[in-house]
Amino acid sequence: MSDLCNRCTQWAPQLLSVLRIMVAFLFMQHGGEKLFSFPAPFMFHVPAFSLIWFAGVLEVLGGFLILIGLFTRLVAFVLSGEMAFAYFMMHAPQGFWPVLNHGEAAVFYCFVFLYMAAAGGGAWSVDKLICGRKTAA
Repeated sequence: MSDLCNRCTQWAPQLLSVLRIMVAFLFMQHGGEKLFSFPAPFMFHVPAFSLIWFAGVLEVLGGFLILIGLFTRLVAFVLSGEMAFAYFMMHAPQGFWPVLNHGEAAVFYCFVFLYMAAAGGGAWSVDKLICGRKTAA
């Protein structure tokens, strides 16, 4: 049993990087919808410099920085706050339960980004290349 635990612990930094990359890839699609109508058109036209436009910019640029693992902790903290704000602005007024108010993705992203703010970018990140093993998990 301890051998299995040791193997899991050994691969944790790489799996953190896989989680970071996949979450960022999925997250960027939300911003792409808002700004570029890609990969799918957004519900309505998003005027430049509106609140939704700023959210799209954060989702595309922040998502890209998370994807490559650059400034992971800071960017993840900002994106976690964005998702908390989005949840309480758009979803919570529609009811308490996230599955009913369609806010489960916002809650999920909020807490995954909060974890990344604490954990760092993992083994395969630009942060690790720049800072070394001590500061980037």
